[in-house]
Amino acid sequence: MEISTDKSALDITLIHQFLSTQSAWAKGIPRELVQRSIGNSLCFGGYADGRQIAFARVVSDFATFAYLVDVFVVPQQRGKGHSKALVKAVLAHPDLQGLRRFMLASSDARGLYAQFGFRAPARPEILMEISRPDLYL
Repeated sequence: MEISTDKSALDITLIHQFLSTQSAWAKGIPRELVQRSIGNSLCFGGYADGRQIAFARVVSDFATFAYLVDVFVVPQQRGKGHSKALVKAVLAHPDLQGLRRFMLASSDARGLYAQFGFRAPARPEILMEISRPDLYL
């Protein structure tokens, strides 16, 4: 799998289709919001045989904080190490070095992220959120 941060190479239709219908976290998200989120993020596309098969997005100030979101590998390409390669590429990106905090939320791939040093928050009592899980439905 080739990995690129070139936004012009991203298959927006694939990304929107996956997020809006197959993800647990963005069901029903409008295409316009997907496009805006890509425009305001550092994006990673994974490609095999000239077609996009994976995606990840990082929201960051590129100085102190980053949040990894929208990570996926299309179902027919899973089990081939692509998710590991994608996370490795994200964490190696030069603009994401020296950050004080790198966060993510995962309900089903915690083992993957633990391999790269992600852990439960050291002080969960200080973290807060506004959550609207059904916003797009």
